[in-house]
Amino acid sequence: MTRSTVLLAFVTGLIGQASADERPNILLLCIDDLRPELACCGADYVESPNIDALAARGRLFRRHYVHAPTCGASRYTLLTGTYGSYGNQVLFDRAKKLEANPESVPPSLPAWFRRHGYVTVSVGKVSHHPGGRGGPDWDDPSQPEMPLSWDRHLMPVGSWQHPRGAMHGLARGEIRERAGDMDVFQSAEGADTLYPDGLTTQEAITQLDRLAEHDRDQPFFLAVGIIRPHLPFGAPARYMEPYRDAQLPPTPHPRKPPWRSTWHRSGEFMNYNRWGRDPNQDVDFAVAVRKHYAACVSYADALVGRILSRLDQLELRDDTIVALWGDHGWHLGEHAVWGKHTLFEESLRSPLIIACPRIAHAGTPTDSIVETIDLFPTLCDLTDLPKPDFLDGTSLVPILNHPQAPGHAACSYMSNCQSIRTDTHRLIAHKDGYLELYDHGRPRTEPRNLASSDPATAELLLKQLRERLR
Repeated sequence: MTRSTVLLAFVTGLIGQASADERPNILLLCIDDLRPELACCGADYVESPNIDALAARGRLFRRHYVHAPTCGASRYTLLTGTYGSYGNQVLFDRAKKLEANPESVPPSLPAWFRRHGYVTVSVGKVSHHPGGRGGPDWDDPSQPEMPLSWDRHLMPVGSWQHPRGAMHGLARGEIRERAGDMDVFQSAEGADTLYPDGLTTQEAITQLDRLAEHDRDQPFFLAVGIIRPHLPFGAPARYMEPYRDAQLPPTPHPRKPPWRSTWHRSGEFMNYNRWGRDPNQDVDFAVAVRKHYAACVSYADALVGRILSRLDQLELRDDTIVALWGDHGWHLGEHAVWGKHTLFEESLRSPLIIACPRIAHAGTPTDSIVETIDLFPTLCDLTDLPKPDFLDGTSLVPILNHPQAPGHAACSYMSNCQSIRTDTHRLIAHKDGYLELYDHGRPRTEPRNLASSDPATAELLLKQLRERLR
């Protein structure tokens, strides 16, 4: 059996046993702060042809939810397949536990594949720190964020000096030391390598070439993390051109909720240099912010296209599972928020696309609700690896076979509250007992907290939430 015929057997439900050199490769594309602001997700003014093409040959999960509206905690769930705690240090906390007692910590997603014969490589921001290391500048090799996981974990930094500098880097090596001294958006003339993600993409292509030539006797697990559209919104000027005269749709429900909620003051965004302008008070500035976010999405899309094009040139498409994942959403003025860190839909819904050769009903999206933790068991099923018993997620293979197959409720959390999303409702439960209940069965209506007017639904969802996250 070739890798592609093995993969076809899985997607059609004819799972058999495969040796390591027959198993399909995995290409995992992680994109930071990417909400479903893509043409294939309904944002028809956004130019995202490469991600759209991936969705057209795979399965777009239109109701995929992350578990935490912050980078580190969301990536923890992706890379461990389990629910975790909140905050950007959770993977480093796990690393400390692993160092103290290796037997007490289950293997990560890449570690599991590494144990089963895969070459594992990460490039860019896959875990919270680009390159996956700690230290003051995030480049200390003695402090791996994910020990025992990667054969190679790489982060080219160029003129940005170190991974910390690249994380919030603007054109030509500009590093964020104080947010107020850095513009919140930028559009500079130059090549893709004008910004850090261009270097990440070059290294990803170099790694693909190496995996195809030197490591061909083993399947590979290559994870590539693209930082944009994370703040600040900087991208080469040509990606801004399609949006300069574009007409953007109005922002839905742009007012701050008058009830208690997870609303916040958009501190990260507001700390940048905004030239004295506030997007909640200045419509023209709000539109400018949205356009620069869209330019960053188009920039990320072009980089994804370069990686996928190289995969095709190496004739690896039929041997490779491609998964594209956004680590969480991002508010662009909804609820008067500019950022993440809420438990509203805009923070928690992000793109997920899985593309397999000869997938059933290719290009048909699904509206079944799924979670990030579902990716680990899915990749095990698609590669004929045993699923470890510690996983919290559910395999998505049934939905890959049949887009109408049912999903399941999705759970999310912050440090002081938890949430559950069903087909029709979202419940947010605060630690002190306060509840928020939103009916998403009527998406065109202004959100209202219905917890007091519909206590029966609130109590039912609260019970489900406690059972899932106990």
